[in-house]
Amino acid sequence: MAWLQLKKEHGRLAAAIAGILFAVVLMLVQLGFEEALFRSAVNLLSHLDAPVVMFSSTFRAMNVPSYFSERRLYQALGSRGVESVTPLYFDSVMWRNPETQQLSRIFVLGYPPGQRVLDIEEINRQQDLIAATGVVLFDRKSRPEFGDVPRWLGERSPVVTEVNGIRTDVAGLFTLGTSFLADGTIVMSDASLVRLLATRQRGIIDFGLIHLKPGADRTQAIAEIQAAVGPDVVVAPRERLMEMEKTFWAQGTPIGFVFRFGVGLGLVVGTIIVYQILYTDVSNHLTEYATLKALGHRDGYLFQIVLCESLILSVLGFLPGVAISEVVYVVARSATLLPLNMNLARAAIVYGLTALMCSMSGALAIRRLRYADPAEIF
Repeated sequence: MAWLQLKKEHGRLAAAIAGILFAVVLMLVQLGFEEALFRSAVNLLSHLDAPVVMFSSTFRAMNVPSYFSERRLYQALGSRGVESVTPLYFDSVMWRNPETQQLSRIFVLGYPPGQRVLDIEEINRQQDLIAATGVVLFDRKSRPEFGDVPRWLGERSPVVTEVNGIRTDVAGLFTLGTSFLADGTIVMSDASLVRLLATRQRGIIDFGLIHLKPGADRTQAIAEIQAAVGPDVVVAPRERLMEMEKTFWAQGTPIGFVFRFGVGLGLVVGTIIVYQILYTDVSNHLTEYATLKALGHRDGYLFQIVLCESLILSVLGFLPGVAISEVVYVVARSATLLPLNMNLARAAIVYGLTALMCSMSGALAIRRLRYADPAEIF
């Protein structure tokens, strides 16, 4: 009966589906971008090849500079569970496209050559290349404005460009990916980074990577190192650093609020549209509902019909909404190079919200059935 009522008015049904579709697309796109933000924000951190990291006690996020002395890192070598340590520098520099001469800001990572900093084998295999001052590795997934470096490297090697106005040779490639922080990434030695940045000093670092001995207890090692180095630096598992980065983007910037606001807006708009459709439908069929009451059906049965209509609408609006959202993901992924992908968990969450939205609309529209009194209508 619910389906027969819905399909009787084709225009009204189409309007309801369109409203739900809009809400579904808005929610899926907002949640997709939010997840892409979090995944990209911790992309580099997730590749750090160390279980324990050291950073300044003033650290908030990677795009907020906070440094500490390298001496603190080497103090960690006095702890029993520590095998080795590696200083890590990062910053942003101006990259000149060798073809168009356009300047763009690119993220740069520097560390002593010969040490494992990232678990990216392409970088580790090419350690000897960046040992020379002024030689870098380039992320092949960087945005197009930096130039078609992978193609140029295939035609000639090295690719010569300028970074912060200083000649720089690109000798190899690796794969990392873009983020809201970095449109592109290059990797070089710490000596090359300090050479490019007059404001940076050797020995004043951003992160310290701490490698533990096999079998060492991480929790105990962190406690011992923290006690040894003092309160001006923090020693923590890599996972804590990743959570801090996510929290900063979610709560410390307007971006997280914008995404959540978009989801809420989709719910409100969808609820209003579905409510108007169902309320009109109930009002137009008030005589039929009164007839069902006269035949002995209770209010609960009539309420079930309306709720069933709302759930049917949730399915009819959700399925095309997923298809359109997938197209939006593909277009946005191609334009931004962010990790935008549909996944089952997000789709399930959005359908749950859609079903809740439609059910709430149905529950509001049901109030009209109170006026379906056979004695008054007939």
